[in-house]
Amino acid sequence: MSNDICTLHRGTAPLLISLPHNGSLIPDELAARMTPSARRAPDTDWHVSRLYDFARGLGASILVPSHSRYVIDLNRPPDDTSLYPGQNTTGLCPAVEFTGEPVYLEGQEPSSDEIAARVERYWRPYHDALRGEIERLHAQHGRLVLWEGHSIRGSDLPFLFPGRLPDLNLGTATGTSCSPQLQARLEAALAAQSRYDWVANGRFKGGHITRHYGDPARGIDAVQLEISQRIYMDEASFAYDEAKAGDAQAVIRSLLEAAL
Repeated sequence: MSNDICTLHRGTAPLLISLPHNGSLIPDELAARMTPSARRAPDTDWHVSRLYDFARGLGASILVPSHSRYVIDLNRPPDDTSLYPGQNTTGLCPAVEFTGEPVYLEGQEPSSDEIAARVERYWRPYHDALRGEIERLHAQHGRLVLWEGHSIRGSDLPFLFPGRLPDLNLGTATGTSCSPQLQARLEAALAAQSRYDWVANGRFKGGHITRHYGDPARGIDAVQLEISQRIYMDEASFAYDEAKAGDAQAVIRSLLEAAL
């Protein structure tokens, strides 16, 4: 399935990989209202669809959006309730970058009506596709793992977190979005590797998708993996690094296999 909002590869395994921040497209009329820095879409989860492409061979379904999180953040609730009360974050239609710098030129921020229109135009189709694939896989298998793949610059973002973010950041909404057995298997897989440091439910505990769709009692386990971009790309140029990515993919594969 493919349209101008998202592309869905339908797999055969009880595994759905959602990559809601992979998109970098910003419509020209919107880009004209943004700062030069924001037009580069620097807060994109660069190349995560490429990083996870191997998962097709595991039978995974993969859902990838077209547009930048600056158009709308697909991993935020439509009412823009904060996921991390009391902490700096960015919103449903972000007004600031991860650095805290403005996304829009002065006076060009979206109105509440424009934000509502973006929800209908971009947010709902992605979530309709996500929900539909969850139900398809659940009907077929009686269970599934919803895997949220994310990445972020792992340092020099004091607006969001102090110091250096661990390489691998597992989020399960503090253990409520997946079964204890799955979380234990994933933590064991993380502990078994020595290349990367990691944390479970640290600064990033899982966004709206993990928290909203995870329903372990029904057999729908939702997990978020936020990885530091330094482990698979050059953070300054946004260039993909094949050698680094290969090492990262080996660990991600072990996590997905543990999930399955």
